[in-house]
Amino acid sequence: MANSSSDVMAKLQALRDSFAAQLPDKIQEIEAVGETLCGGKCSETEEDEALKLIHYLSHKLTGSGATFGFGAVSDAARTLETFVNGMLDHATRPTTAQRAQIRGYLEGLQQAAGKHDHKDGANAGQESAIPMPRVPENNGEHRLIYLVDDDPLLAQDLALQLGNFNYTTRIFHSLAEFRKAVRQAMPAALIMDMGLPDGNGANAIMEIQEGRAAPLPVVFLSGRGDMEARLAGVRAGGAGYFTKPVDIGAMVDALDALTAQKAPAPYRILIVDDTPSLARYFALTLRGAGMITEVVTDPMDIMRALVEFAPELILLDMYMPGCNGLELAMVIRQQEAYVGIPIVFLSAETDLNKQLEAMRQGGDDFLVKPIQPDHLISAVANRARRYHILRSFMTRDSLTGLYNHTTTKELLNNAAGLAQRRNTPLAFAMIDIDHFKSVNDTYGHATGDRVIKSLSRLLQQRLRKTDIIGRYGGEEFAVALIDADATRAASIMNEIRVSFEQIRHRVDGREFNVTFSCGMAVFPPNGNAAEFNEAADKALYEAKRSGRNKVVVADSTMLSGN
Repeated sequence: MANSSSDVMAKLQALRDSFAAQLPDKIQEIEAVGETLCGGKCSETEEDEALKLIHYLSHKLTGSGATFGFGAVSDAARTLETFVNGMLDHATRPTTAQRAQIRGYLEGLQQAAGKHDHKDGANAGQESAIPMPRVPENNGEHRLIYLVDDDPLLAQDLALQLGNFNYTTRIFHSLAEFRKAVRQAMPAALIMDMGLPDGNGANAIMEIQEGRAAPLPVVFLSGRGDMEARLAGVRAGGAGYFTKPVDIGAMVDALDALTAQKAPAPYRILIVDDTPSLARYFALTLRGAGMITEVVTDPMDIMRALVEFAPELILLDMYMPGCNGLELAMVIRQQEAYVGIPIVFLSAETDLNKQLEAMRQGGDDFLVKPIQPDHLISAVANRARRYHILRSFMTRDSLTGLYNHTTTKELLNNAAGLAQRRNTPLAFAMIDIDHFKSVNDTYGHATGDRVIKSLSRLLQQRLRKTDIIGRYGGEEFAVALIDADATRAASIMNEIRVSFEQIRHRVDGREFNVTFSCGMAVFPPNGNAAEFNEAADKALYEAKRSGRNKVVVADSTMLSGN
């Protein structure tokens, strides 16, 4: 969930205040190295190391100064950085004139910092203000449905069926009741009967929609399936038309399409920058736009973050001690699992040749510090979105949109490893639709696909976004419930089992129900990931052997070797 605008602003301002407090020490550190260099008593090796350190420290100040609103400090640091970089490129010992220039640039840096110390509060606040990103509103998911139908039993039955899919349905038996309610609160979508005692449903919808900037999403119900009735529904703006009795799977498909939130799952952004305050600033900016971030300030810690955080984009600083951005990008790209992850360099480096070299070494984009928050958000989101889409083609099942078999196993292994390191519980459930071959044989494969989709939809709606849901193959599903012990996980899966059993599927005038069996194991203590997977499979077998339509939790006898 995105942070509120006021919360983000407060945190960003706190970072700026912290930077301002640390600025004198940062300047003093550069000056100390400069005095050592300019004293003329260093060896050639010591001079070279001092130049590299001045370049590194001034480069950092170039990016962070402007980011936190200290533009004059950033400009002075960039002048020093550029001058020293030229000396490093020529690989010659500094002359007396060059030492004098460095002293002058250091004085200019000190003066730029001093200007901020002596400004009055109003001017300082105005000139040093951090540019704020636009924070989107988060209104939550709307699941309220209005159902207008004069048949109480049919309406109540439909409401109960929709309740299995987390829809809350408010029933009206007349247009008069509905008109009064819609003036007070709007639903996420509307199901309207075409023929009601006090009027025609299609005409009523046309009256309500007139003058509305955003039409109310509506689907129609009717006992008629002829062309005239369907055309009337289309002309009234209906997004769907269903004849009674209703195929609940098709109805939920239509409602999901009408009420689905358009925002994708939050992008996962890994920020690698050895300046903690700057890394936190970028993290807060991206979090304010609804992204999930992880910060790494030591580039040598990158492997842990890649495995545990599983980023969808890496925001990478160019210059860091121990391992620079170019080297780090090459290390990442040499690993097959991370070849496709976008790497966006974020640096104060303005040399085009060096930027191009960064791109050649595995970078996908190069952003120059300081950067406006909206520009950062846009650049990161666009790259992450493309990666998200491309990866979904390789990791998702085409029928259900769930993770495919290979991806589910990879995610399960990662989740098990994380649970082991953090000593937190992880529940793994194997699900198999009972007598599914009979469904296909009796009602056809198209109907079987709808049954599979209805279960996948139910799992997605009842489980958290942090849980792992995959189609293991055919009519078999796999679910990993993060931080869930055996009691809680079994309760959740049993509630889903009961809801699935209550869904009535229809085809060619015939109606039927389907059930599923579930085997579950919890990690720890059920051994390693492979053993705990096998234990869940054995528990599933036991659920099917003992009568089906039940949830069985693995015990110690179902572990490997027992």
